[in-house]
Amino acid sequence: MSRTTQSSDHTTDGKMTIRHYCQGIGDCHLLRLAGEDGPFWILIDFGVHSSVKGGTEVLRAIAKDILAQTKKIDLLVVTHEHWDHVSGFLYAAEALEGLDVDEVWMPWTEDPQNPLARRLDSYKGQAFAALRSVMGKLERSGSPALRTKGEQLESLLGFELGAKGDRVRTARNKARDLAKSVTYLAPSDAPLHLESVPGLRIFVLGPPLDAALFNIETRTSEMYGPGMGGGWALAGTLAAAPGLGIHRSSGGDWGAPFDSQQGADLNTVLSQAAQPAEEGEPEVIDFVRNHYASEGDVELDDGWRRIDADWLGVAEDLALQLDRGVNNTSLVLAFEFTDSGRVVLFPGDAQVGNWLSWHNLSWTIAETTTTAGDLLSRTVYFKVAHHGSENATLEEKGLELMTHPDLSAFIPTNKEQALKVGWKHMPYGPILGALERRASGRVIRADDNWLTTGKEPAFAAPSGSIRKLNHDPGGLWIELEIG
Repeated sequence: MSRTTQSSDHTTDGKMTIRHYCQGIGDCHLLRLAGEDGPFWILIDFGVHSSVKGGTEVLRAIAKDILAQTKKIDLLVVTHEHWDHVSGFLYAAEALEGLDVDEVWMPWTEDPQNPLARRLDSYKGQAFAALRSVMGKLERSGSPALRTKGEQLESLLGFELGAKGDRVRTARNKARDLAKSVTYLAPSDAPLHLESVPGLRIFVLGPPLDAALFNIETRTSEMYGPGMGGGWALAGTLAAAPGLGIHRSSGGDWGAPFDSQQGADLNTVLSQAAQPAEEGEPEVIDFVRNHYASEGDVELDDGWRRIDADWLGVAEDLALQLDRGVNNTSLVLAFEFTDSGRVVLFPGDAQVGNWLSWHNLSWTIAETTTTAGDLLSRTVYFKVAHHGSENATLEEKGLELMTHPDLSAFIPTNKEQALKVGWKHMPYGPILGALERRASGRVIRADDNWLTTGKEPAFAAPSGSIRKLNHDPGGLWIELEIG
């Protein structure tokens, strides 16, 4: 395999077979292309969110199915460093034994030789350290309400932490180490071609080269429905918050609301209040005993009184923003068939900042200039980003540019599982509705009930870009021939 500014002069019939695995909240896609020496196999991601029950068993079943299709993966694509995209490389490692991987592609943000990538990695490490400290504090809290907050935070961190506490980095490295060679890609690269697959050109659209775009989670004018503000600015605030002990000045806890000589530490007072009353003890202990600790053998429900841990609420915001920031580092690939100009788009989990960056790009091939808008207008198949969430498909600079009448789409989502994680709008209704209209109903979800009930999908096949359709009766996968 090699990179070049111009792809091969050969042509192909423009067909690609895609087997989407339907594990719920997670991505895994097996692509088969017609190569000069036989099928050329591409695997894009392999993971499931840590909150999915039985996720490890599903990953092993997927690995078994992949090996039943092919023992050779010519190209492995790891779009970004999130658990629901890479966990299979760790938890199903034994099941993958015997799989021969030629090359792996990763985004430039994972390149250990890139200075900016190293700085981004350092930031993520500091943010996760702060979040893990908060989780520990919440878990040790005597308040049921705070412990519940800890459980919610743990679910939100499922994109980074595995069910057994394994780091996503370990899984990502497992994927990298499967291959004989590693290539880190950036939008500044010339269009790529695969030497053994004639007539195919691959454009790298993301991640952005400008790290400031990772911060852009929302932009109301570009999104379906209302947007919410955001950014990556909370890590320092959280790290400096009272009680974490990450940043402290010599004068004490500078994040505290009062001078260190005023007031008393609540945990200390609670401990004293739990002891039998003594004559002459400070009034504050008697007050805490009556209103915050207990009355005889009855524990008081004091959650509504306490504000000492309210600042921990910022952790949820940071977890969500960090999730979205990493999503904006997704490797985005547009596969163009040169004989027809038709495009298949795999955007990973790209969100607002990533999408916006595409429109600053252009490529000149044989005196013809290609832009992101041009590629979107010729897109006939779209793997929907980030399970259909509200800020993962833009309106005017995204889906509204996908004007091809043959457009079809797949969403790797499971609404029931998303609700358990705390994602209330996944898939997001306005985006789902716009997709249905744009694709004339040719929208497939990983949680579609027809995958397991024996019913037929709402659209016919062949239709649009979908030439053929097949699926596992148990709902493990759906396979489409795209043309």
